[in-house]
Amino acid sequence: MFEPAYQRLLRDGQLEQRVKIAAEHLKRCDLCGWECKVDRTAGALGVCRTGIQARLSSYGPHLGEEDPLRGWRGSGTIFFARCNLRCQYCQNYDISQTDAGELVTPEELAKVMLELQAYGCHNINLVSPSHVVAQILAAVKIAAENGLRLPLVYNTGGYDSLTALAMLDGVIDIYMPDMKYASAQIARNYSKVPRYPQVNQAAVKEMYRQVGDLQINEQGLALRGLLVRHLVLPNDLAGTAEIVRFLAQDISLNTYLNLMDQYRPEYNVRRHPNQYPRLARPITRQEYQTAVQAAHDAGLKRLDQRKSISIFHSN
Repeated sequence: MFEPAYQRLLRDGQLEQRVKIAAEHLKRCDLCGWECKVDRTAGALGVCRTGIQARLSSYGPHLGEEDPLRGWRGSGTIFFARCNLRCQYCQNYDISQTDAGELVTPEELAKVMLELQAYGCHNINLVSPSHVVAQILAAVKIAAENGLRLPLVYNTGGYDSLTALAMLDGVIDIYMPDMKYASAQIARNYSKVPRYPQVNQAAVKEMYRQVGDLQINEQGLALRGLLVRHLVLPNDLAGTAEIVRFLAQDISLNTYLNLMDQYRPEYNVRRHPNQYPRLARPITRQEYQTAVQAAHDAGLKRLDQRKSISIFHSN
């Protein structure tokens, strides 16, 4: 029978220690790739604009995730407001760039996790968790003490600190990071973040070290491992070929990669297309096919090609 990693940490007292350590880090926060070093316990706000409490935007069973996550009862998604990235084309900008939602205590967040389990969801899917690692750890401890036994999915934009990932070692069962860019300059231009490839690749290496390749049971459900998402951007702005080579050479040929085709101009790209002309259209079929071929050429064996209706037929 499957047992989530955090239950073992709970039994030997390590989970409680992680909660205390993470809370201390909020006093000079380095719990995401920015490492702002602000004192969130004193009301200071870093790039994520989030203080001592997490802000919950929404939650519920989600049937639109990858097949190994959604199953037949849905992935139990918990959407956190705010984000540590500033993607100018974000499709969820109303959540990621605003204070939409309610401030929640660890007890309230734990109750949400248990509610999703009672509904029958296959996992707890923490969406945009990088800036609320300490709050998540506190909630997981409470939920685990009250019977939570679902795999935890860390669904992140990929700009995660090694400090935070060390605290999550043995807590998270499934890491699902984005790998958005191969170029630091392009990342700065379009997501307003420094050193994204360096931080992202180091984080993905650590995630893989902790959980390995994605393990799927006989029912087709993911239990543990790494699942990478990569959104193909127009004009090869994401650097897909470089990213799939990194996964093949530095991670594993068995990396489960969701190569996504659903880019569309949103948020500031839609509002100000003349400022972002290279992002001001969906991708073409040829661009997506080129990305798929790059993944095959790199030798990746587990490619999830998500289909959408957003692709242009031609330039």
